[in-house]
Order: sequence, then C-alpha cells, then structure tokens
Amino acid sequence: MTKLRAWPWIALAVVVIGALFVATRDDGGPTTVNDRVRSIGSELRCPDCQSQSVAISSTASARAVRADIRRRVEAGQSDGEIKRAFVDTYSESFLLKPSGSGLGWIVWGLPVLAFVLGAGGLVLTLRRWRREPRLIATEADEALVAEARNDR
Repeated sequence: MTKLRAWPWIALAVVVIGALFVATRDDGGPTTVNDRVRSIGSELRCPDCQSQSVAISSTASARAVRADIRRRVEAGQSDGEIKRAFVDTYSESFLLKPSGSGLGWIVWGLPVLAFVLGAGGLVLTLRRWRREPRLIATEADEALVAEARNDR
C-alpha cells in the first residue's frame, strides 16, 4: 500500500526534472547574423512602444536598434556584451525578461516559491484531515438531537 502512495510523487518528480532539463538545455543558439539580430532583438524592449520587442516593432527607433545590434554582431561582440551595452545605455528596464540575479531572481523565484509553499501547505492539511478520527454519533447523541427538535 505504501508503494502505491509513492507513485504520484515519483511521477511529479520525473515531470519536474524533465521540465527543468528542457528549460535549461542549450539549443546551440542562432547561427547566422540575421538569427542573432532577431534573437537579441526579441529580448529587448522597443524604446517607443513598450509592449513590443525590438525584433517585431516597426518604429524608426526599433529599426535603429536593430541596425546597431547588426553592427555589433558583425563586429564580433557576444550576445551578452550587446545586451549589456543596451542595459548600460537605457537601464535594466530595456530587457523584456528580467535578469536571473539580484532583483530579477526575486521576480522569477517568488512565484515559484509561493506555489511550492502553497502546495506543501495543502498536502500537510490534507494529511492532517485524514489522520483525524471520524466522529460517530452515539445513540445518546441522536436522542439529544431528537429531544432538541421536539422542544421547538
């Protein structure tokens, strides 16, 4: 019986480990200049239209940023150096995705932590409810209830 209870937890662990593996796997990244420009541009916010990336925006400033990215890629700068240059110029808010360190870690980690704590609390509560003995009414209890109904 104990082995049957462990299967859902084992399945959950396999799913979580699989998801982490897929999320952290390096796919080799873009290979051509156009792919790199598109990839970097998709991570940067358009200076004019804050809801779009530089890669999909058609504003003049987005085209200028894409041209600057292309120039930097052709000059041999790495993706990290290019993004850092734009963050140094415009601030951290120019990135569509917050960084994984400092305050960015809180932005990404806090929802995960809240979910894990909530799920853990739910599991503990359900286990506690299972362990509590079920109350069964005795004949004396039923007689008291019947008497209370008759007194009305």
